[in-house]
Amino acid sequence: MQFFPKPSPYDNQRAAMDEIRDALDTGRDVLFEGACGTGKTLAALAPALSHAREENKTVVITTNVHQQMRQFVREAREIHDAEPIRAVVFKGKGSMCHIDVNYEECQVLRDNTHELVDAERDKRQLEERQEALLDEAQDGDEAAAEARQSVMEELEAVEDDLEDLQEGNVCERYYENLVGDNDDFYQWLYDGVRTPEDIYEYAEQQGLCGYELLKDGIEGVDLAVCNYHHLLDPGIRAQFFRWLGRDPEDVVVVFDEAHNVEDAARDHAAEKLTENSLDSALAELDEVEDDRGEAAERVVSAFRDALVETYEDSFGPGGKGPSRAKSEVGENWEDVPVANDDRRDDLTLAFLQSYTGPGIKEDVTDALGLGEYLDEEYEEAYRNGETTTRRDCHVLRVAEFVEAYIERGNDLGQYPTAAVRRNEQTDEVYGRAELYTCIPREVTTDLFDAVHASVLMSATLRPFDVVSDVLGLDDPVTMAYGLQFPEDRRRTFAVDTEPLFSSNREDPSVQDEVAGALRDAVRFTPGNCLFFFPSYAEAERYHDLLADADTTRYLDQPGVAAEDLRQEFVADRNGALFTSLWGTLAEGVSFDGDDARTVAVVGVPYPHLDARAEAVQDAYTRTFDGRDDRHHEEDAGWRYAVEIPTVRKTRQAMGRVIRSPEDFGVRMLVDRRYTKESRTAMRKYSVNPTFPPEDRQELVDIDPEKLRFSMLNFYGDLDAYDGDPPSP
Repeated sequence: MQFFPKPSPYDNQRAAMDEIRDALDTGRDVLFEGACGTGKTLAALAPALSHAREENKTVVITTNVHQQMRQFVREAREIHDAEPIRAVVFKGKGSMCHIDVNYEECQVLRDNTHELVDAERDKRQLEERQEALLDEAQDGDEAAAEARQSVMEELEAVEDDLEDLQEGNVCERYYENLVGDNDDFYQWLYDGVRTPEDIYEYAEQQGLCGYELLKDGIEGVDLAVCNYHHLLDPGIRAQFFRWLGRDPEDVVVVFDEAHNVEDAARDHAAEKLTENSLDSALAELDEVEDDRGEAAERVVSAFRDALVETYEDSFGPGGKGPSRAKSEVGENWEDVPVANDDRRDDLTLAFLQSYTGPGIKEDVTDALGLGEYLDEEYEEAYRNGETTTRRDCHVLRVAEFVEAYIERGNDLGQYPTAAVRRNEQTDEVYGRAELYTCIPREVTTDLFDAVHASVLMSATLRPFDVVSDVLGLDDPVTMAYGLQFPEDRRRTFAVDTEPLFSSNREDPSVQDEVAGALRDAVRFTPGNCLFFFPSYAEAERYHDLLADADTTRYLDQPGVAAEDLRQEFVADRNGALFTSLWGTLAEGVSFDGDDARTVAVVGVPYPHLDARAEAVQDAYTRTFDGRDDRHHEEDAGWRYAVEIPTVRKTRQAMGRVIRSPEDFGVRMLVDRRYTKESRTAMRKYSVNPTFPPEDRQELVDIDPEKLRFSMLNFYGDLDAYDGDPPSP
């Protein structure tokens, strides 16, 4: 309770705190599902900070949702006010750099500036030494005179080095960090909980580098707030822990919105190489006079030719590409599947066909050696001021990718693929090769094994056994707490409409039935309605079908920023917002109080199963089949990769409303597959069993023609209507 800033915890919150503290004391991981209102963040932070304070560890809390990052800052400030802690909020260099240089340039500038400051210090010390020796020599000390001569020679050499360093590239802001007294900054930093924006503004005014000050001052902090990137990328994680001054076993990690770790881990593991990088590598090799250049050129040109051939062959009838014609390629990356069931992928086969030389392995080795040599040369040139920017080595980048693609592309869990997009400036189509990791635990197991313990929390984390399998957690402590708010202030309906299979979505009678249920929801809701659909196209369909409804309709569209639309919607009191469940409004965004009274998920919003998603499903089937006795008749790939993530998304969407004890509202699942009856009537098509027991218990099966009466009774009992209620 030392780190709990509220007057008292909820009952479930206190129980969760006790369980988490016990788990951390024994070094066990925790899977923690808590509905809105559970107070998950404080329930995890309070015991974690208490354990860390006693055991000299650091707590790192992370999220991939901006709104949650802001919430962490608010709660860290509350904790700081109650029990002073040293807390930092960390972002990448790119968002905190005042001179806008990339990582490699920053490293060179940093090293050069260090050398400059060291040389200036050496010069001062030598000058002071020679002055002291001069006084001794003038007093007749011959040994001092000889020593002074040596010091003068050393001073001359240092002055020459200093002159060279002053002509090189340095960072003036980092220079001020190194030569100034930064005590005021650190006093200010730990007097509260400062955001990266706060630090940037402070450093801007003082002529300092806030990012480097933060790195240098976070050793041994109690709490660090960061995004997933700092933990899921192995290289960045190692650096981050070094800055914290902690070995991994001295770190407690808290993942918020942990149902997103699975996808985030895959994205962080993916390796990509664009056609532009291949072209840049070839141009780079034209400048090289090195015996290894020919070997590198054979590898780079063959891989480039293979990539172009592969995506060009995908266009037209019979091609694997996303567009039937090259002219249809848009400005977003579109996958060109290359994987095959019975042999290596098309891109590798094309590369093997295109390559001519003594041996791919030998040439790749030479290309790697040449790339490493060139990279060192570029760094030295930038360090010495011969260039104004730190040149990237494309040869090294290409060689590293080709080696990984060829050696690992056929491994279980690896999905080789290509993609195309159109350059909006030149209107040219170009390609990309990618090695995609399907199994997240290949990324996450090392993290969870290395740290002291972790807490993974979310409102939609179950089933826990699947999380453990997919992320590589060994025997975690599990806990789940449902909504703490009064049950009589919410209703959850499974509306028994015809199932929206892809085969009957175009059926006018099915559309009429679903639109009728949504029309009743609009009419009998005293306020806003929020409707989620399997796709933006379906959202637009029902937006148009409800043109006759007595409401203001808002349509969320792909590629259009949703925040302005959301603000316009919540300012309304009789609106209906139509959006995709896979858009940005289904999680991490609150619709509190009057912002939305009724939420509906229409259909079972399975994602579009493109070749990449099918590769994940296949990898899960091959990896996890037979692990779960309770579901031995089901394909683990489908269950792990499709059905469970879809139900999690559905539960996230339902959680957009009922956000406080005073709140009230209706949640609707519009499709027969959600009903209890479907478990026997539809068997394998039913998704009802995939919901946790508490959710299933609250679900009330209802015929669509009776929905209006049930909504009228519910809202009427709460006296929610402004004036006379609508007539059924």
